[in-house]
Amino acid sequence: MPRGSLVRGALAVAVTILASLALAATTAVAAPLVIGGSQATQTYGFMASMQSTDGKHHCGASLVDKQWLVTAAHCVDGQQPGNVQYRIGTTDRTSGGEVVKPDKFVAHPKSKQKQAGSDVSAGYDLALVHLSKPVQEQPIKIATTSPEADTALQLLGWGQTCGTPKCGEPPVKLKELDTKTLAPANCSSSQDGFDSARELCIDNQAGKVNACYGDSGGPAVVQDGSDLALVGATSRGMAENCAEKPGIYSNVVAHADWINQTMSSDGSGGSSEVPGKSSGGGSDVPSGKPSLPPGTPRHR
Repeated sequence: MPRGSLVRGALAVAVTILASLALAATTAVAAPLVIGGSQATQTYGFMASMQSTDGKHHCGASLVDKQWLVTAAHCVDGQQPGNVQYRIGTTDRTSGGEVVKPDKFVAHPKSKQKQAGSDVSAGYDLALVHLSKPVQEQPIKIATTSPEADTALQLLGWGQTCGTPKCGEPPVKLKELDTKTLAPANCSSSQDGFDSARELCIDNQAGKVNACYGDSGGPAVVQDGSDLALVGATSRGMAENCAEKPGIYSNVVAHADWINQTMSSDGSGGSSEVPGKSSGGGSDVPSGKPSLPPGTPRHR
């Protein structure tokens, strides 16, 4: 074969390889987020990141009063308020918004009440966080009615974008996911049990989407006129791989009376609150690599 033909052939092969590499890189950048979500399209003033004091993300939370957050009970279990901080009202968990310290964790009094044969408390994975000072951000209101099956909602969080524990770092930018509620029967096979009166079953769209590790405590919201309203707080999944099965959220609406009573009584109304630390004891949020929420591999 003439030398010119060999050269042209080699160049063609090189161009093909480079094009393939470029396509692979583009595909990697376009990989799905939250799992299956996208970068947040706006700033949600009520959205909070629970962090160690060096800024490592731990859980999500929702501002429901100028000085109170709603989150998952397993997020604060064993944590000391002095060892964490909350960054509120920004899409970037490393900058912007307001950073404030909590001074009290108030877990639901039944959050330690385990189901038979399980190590979680179905229906009561909820806690309130009292902040050391009021914030400027606008709280989100709690919806007045629980969402029925097939209600469109949005999930928000900085949880992993890959499906298994510790498979990657949490994203810096907030993610959002549009999905819907499912009929309780879709979550009734959960090995931890499912409390249809106090929990929401969230559509994983046939294994394509879901909240994941690091999303715990974060919000599920619905459209309420021109505003958003809070209906859920991330609790757990039904499988270790996040998107494999539907997600389970605590129904915040079902706990509205307890939330309002606790806030109005400064944390003493029917709660398991212990001043200075949570009822779970004295373990810290570790610095360095962000910790996963304590509890089972199914907790998010």
